[in-house]
Amino acid sequence: MLKLLPLCLAAGLAFGLTACGTSATSSKRAEHHYALAKPAAEPAQSGVAPVVASAQPGKKGPADTAHVVYFDFDDYSVRPADRPILESHARWMRSHPGQSLTLQGHTDARGGIEYNLALGQKRAESVRSSLQTLGVDPARTEAVSYGKERLADPGQSEEAHQRNRRVELEYR
Repeated sequence: MLKLLPLCLAAGLAFGLTACGTSATSSKRAEHHYALAKPAAEPAQSGVAPVVASAQPGKKGPADTAHVVYFDFDDYSVRPADRPILESHARWMRSHPGQSLTLQGHTDARGGIEYNLALGQKRAESVRSSLQTLGVDPARTEAVSYGKERLADPGQSEEAHQRNRRVELEYR
């Protein structure tokens, strides 16, 4: 009987901890469990057409190339469709060694402030890592996050949210 007591206590403790995981506080934690990017095998099922960035004439950087990279909901991996944008910027950076670049990460308006600041930073770091892979010295790039503080579109539609999930490339 005494040998079973530690097992009963361990089982009770495990049950109690499991029960604690379903309390009201876990719902707040659950919204942060998706901090890591979705697995690559899961395609986005939003039904919203992806935003395609257009070139911004008059800005430093490669001509006829967008200065914005967009992201899927709750994701910080660069979409395959946006890789040519980064390749163009990497070529331009390699041929202009005196230029530096600020990568400004943004999110849509949903979610908490801290979570969105972290997600915006991960998006900016993801673009920075992609540029480094393409031959850009990371000392010439700076990744910053504005989270949901600088919305490109204040609307509440899925299209507005998609326009806000971005990294802006700003030359300095």
